[in-house]
Amino acid sequence: MDAPALPFALPLIAILRGITPADVPAHVDALVEEGYDAIEIPTNSPEWQRSVRVAVDMFGARAMIGAGTVLTTADVDALVAAGGRLMVSPNTRPAVIRHAVDRGLHVAAGFATATEAFDALDAGAQTLKLFPASLYGPAMVRALRSVLPPVPLFAVGGVTPDTLSGYLSAGCQGAGIGGELYKPGQAVEHTRDHARRFRQAYLDHAA
Repeated sequence: MDAPALPFALPLIAILRGITPADVPAHVDALVEEGYDAIEIPTNSPEWQRSVRVAVDMFGARAMIGAGTVLTTADVDALVAAGGRLMVSPNTRPAVIRHAVDRGLHVAAGFATATEAFDALDAGAQTLKLFPASLYGPAMVRALRSVLPPVPLFAVGGVTPDTLSGYLSAGCQGAGIGGELYKPGQAVEHTRDHARRFRQAYLDHAA
């Protein structure tokens, strides 16, 4: 059985950790132009709610905008108030996941063990996020796939264009890409170049 369809077309979640509201328009525009339609602004970024609102107002019709490092139900409510539709967490907190699902968000829940993965699914998470993926590697993905239902599974944390294919071959639908994509203060052209490299790595694997 295939995994349920994702609510975005390119299964690469762009993580803009540390971005400021002033930098959102140019960098998100570059990502959208390169085909990215799932974009996450972590809550430990400056004025993250304002950044989410700016991104939603400018690009919400073309991309699913959301927040990452969502740790509390208050974060969930702030995300909804900012117009976000995607909630990404680094951990498994069933109460937070349930609240996000009840608020109508698509939840990519972070986990590190099979127990946490099943707890996240029981709470309603639609997507699972193995984090930090570089610590566990594709072998962990293959082991998890032997017991998990066909839910979308993303590798996040230390994934590079060179390692992406290994995770996809092991059973991931996609990946979240952060530090290898964006660092605060970098030029827009660096964001665009990194985005192209990841997208090409995904397309080469899918070919």
